[in-house]
Amino acid sequence: MIKDNQKYFNRLHVILDAVVIAASYLLAWYIRFASPISDIDASVGVYSIATYFEMLYVIVPGYLILYYNFNLYTPKRATVHKYEILNIFQANVVGLILLMAGWYLVAQIHFSRAMMGYFFIINILFTTLGRSLIRMLLQYFREKGYNLKYILLVGYSRAAEEYINRINANPQWGYVVRGILDDSVPSGTLYKGVKVVGTIENLLYILPQNKLDEIAITLPLKDYDNLEHIVDICEKSGVHTKFIPDYNSMFPSRPYTEDLMGLPVINIRYVPLTNTLNWISKRVVDVAAALAGLVVSSPVMLLAAVAIGCTSRGPVIFKQERIGLHNKPFKMYKFRTMEVQKPSMEQQGWTTKDDPRVTRVGKFLRRTSIDELPQLFNILKGDMSVVGPRPERPQFVEKFKEEIPRYMVKHQVRPGLTGWAQINGYRGDTSIKRRIEYDIFYIENWTMSFDIKIMFLTIFKGFINKNAY
Repeated sequence: MIKDNQKYFNRLHVILDAVVIAASYLLAWYIRFASPISDIDASVGVYSIATYFEMLYVIVPGYLILYYNFNLYTPKRATVHKYEILNIFQANVVGLILLMAGWYLVAQIHFSRAMMGYFFIINILFTTLGRSLIRMLLQYFREKGYNLKYILLVGYSRAAEEYINRINANPQWGYVVRGILDDSVPSGTLYKGVKVVGTIENLLYILPQNKLDEIAITLPLKDYDNLEHIVDICEKSGVHTKFIPDYNSMFPSRPYTEDLMGLPVINIRYVPLTNTLNWISKRVVDVAAALAGLVVSSPVMLLAAVAIGCTSRGPVIFKQERIGLHNKPFKMYKFRTMEVQKPSMEQQGWTTKDDPRVTRVGKFLRRTSIDELPQLFNILKGDMSVVGPRPERPQFVEKFKEEIPRYMVKHQVRPGLTGWAQINGYRGDTSIKRRIEYDIFYIENWTMSFDIKIMFLTIFKGFINKNAY
């Protein structure tokens, strides 16, 4: 089966990629110089066919090295196809840049750029198509019961349950869990079709039978003192062993480690915006976006100010204390949408449906999010960002940090005018727990392109808010 000959399958994969790269290059040459649509005579004023074809000695191995560096030869069972396609695209972009730079350095400036453009497009398409066909073929074999991997779990824990959940939800991976070994949970205990089949010491009898492809150590936290002994048993058997920690709920989806003179240190929370370059680039975009937003929205803000002043007594701009970056308080600006209240009334809670404190103009401003526009000045001051978790009042921060796990993680970045939670509908009187889950996902997975995506989604679906009362 393929799983028993993985190294041969990988070698075949490399050969197929080499064939695809060469074929894409030759097809690009044909389209540019020899096809009916070509407007160039290949025999006049251009490099010879031999000169172009000699480049294959550089291009084919060079692209294979790029594919390796972009993780295109890692096992495909549990990888997401869209990420593989992204890696193919990125590898080809880097390859094209290197080729152009190399030709310039050796003064070979007359290589056809149009041909290389054709090669870039064709190679991405053919490589993506080839890998998609391989995935479909492997999935077909797994559905027929071939190329399966049989796994035994050592330890019954939350990690074991989560692992089983994911395997059951993704049959295309071809994983089959044979059972669970545990010293505390009685034999026969069943979880979603997977049975506890014995104690951990049964490894000594199961492993010599050589009927397993992998051992997954999923011990509960309380049994970690037994971890070294179990790893020793598994490694003596030669069976591939992996460790799935039972504290994954405390870690981000993509934890990262530091090497402290040979000692691996796992960071509990990965926050890309602690990187200075990321922080500066986000701040530059914030200032530019805030200035542009003020210019574009100034007529709307002027009309809102006039409407508020003419329909109710009190200041046009409402200032309210919120908690921001590093738990520091700041004054957040909004258009006033309520009747002027005493501080004690203001702190009694957030607005709910048909709240009598909200003015008629205020209802419209809240529903359309126009009341949030003065926060563009908060962004210019540095209190807020365009995109980030929404800031909350101090009394609610004190309340939620005790009730909702990881609530305070949101204060590791600047609060935002809009955010990933808000465009997914979690605004106003909605679940705080779900809102925090979206906020933490944003914090751990921040990229500039993610920010831009949220900005565009805010424009198209974020302003009208059915939960804003």
